[in-house]
Amino acid sequence: MSSVDSVSAATGAGSLDYKAFLKLLIAQLKNQDPTQPMDSTAFVAQLATFSQVEQSISANSKLDSLLTAQSLSIADAFVGRKVTSGDGTVSGTVASVKITGDGPLATLTNGSTLILGSGVTVAG
Repeated sequence: MSSVDSVSAATGAGSLDYKAFLKLLIAQLKNQDPTQPMDSTAFVAQLATFSQVEQSISANSKLDSLLTAQSLSIADAFVGRKVTSGDGTVSGTVASVKITGDGPLATLTNGSTLILGSGVTVAG
């Protein structure tokens, strides 16, 4: 199995992350025949793609930070307020809020928890 095949197998079909892209580029450069170097146009295109991948990762990191800050701001607004789940089965005053992958998770003063998402009613 070549380096390119192992990188493709590791990342799954159709997906290529930053590290895999670097491994692929390095493998290509290592295995290049010095008597027949890569076309300079193709090499520049790959470097441009590398730059785009790097910028996308940077932008995603900044967006994650922004979303976290926004979630914390929203969470702060819920503390001390009465919330009720969309189906009405969970209700109480928010004691604390934890940011999770599913959204803000409120712990109520009665000990129950509730994801602060769609359908939740908030009262003064």
